[in-house]
Amino acid sequence: MPFSLFICDCDGVLVDSELLACRIDAEELARRGFADYPLETVLRRFAGVSQTDFMATVERETGRALGEDFAEAVASRVKELLRTELQPLPDAGAVLASLPLSKCVASSSTPAKLDLALTVTGLKDQFAPHIFSSVLVEHGKPAPDLFLYAAKAFGTPAERCCVIEDSVAGVKAARAAGMEVIGFTGGAHCGPSHAERLLEHGASTTVQRWTDVPGALERLAN
Repeated sequence: MPFSLFICDCDGVLVDSELLACRIDAEELARRGFADYPLETVLRRFAGVSQTDFMATVERETGRALGEDFAEAVASRVKELLRTELQPLPDAGAVLASLPLSKCVASSSTPAKLDLALTVTGLKDQFAPHIFSSVLVEHGKPAPDLFLYAAKAFGTPAERCCVIEDSVAGVKAARAAGMEVIGFTGGAHCGPSHAERLLEHGASTTVQRWTDVPGALERLAN
């Protein structure tokens, strides 16, 4: 296999959190009078984007401030949901354990949210200490910075890295980094056209289940 490093997004790939987090974002925006960002818009435009970039975009587009407490209010509600409702994606742990590759997480989530999500779902030991948050780089996804940071941490050339991502922003970031990318469509937030969107933006292939990942890696290796 030509790949040495398997880089995993977290939300919507390892853990089924994307819908939970975007729902809280949309609810908090609506509560503050930002009516142009319902859940479907937040999912379509901001899944996989860091909270900082998401907030900056909304404020730029509306010309209004979200409020200094927006991030804290969202984080508090999301934290409670993760503790009580979060589940890993089926078979993620078993498949990861079977892959003969180095593995890491590269996510737009904050370090605290990443730690909580991976701990609650029992996946942290698969990756620790190689868990990288976008706070480590200047530009989050869709910029390639975070994936290049992860590759550098392992001393692995980009062409020997394969990324698994569920978001358009993540797919664009992986492609910009010069890496192959598997689009994942098994999260609760993924609609019937999700695979098509990921392929349109550069995914090398898509899978709906973790059990399909080894086969996808083999196909990309040939």
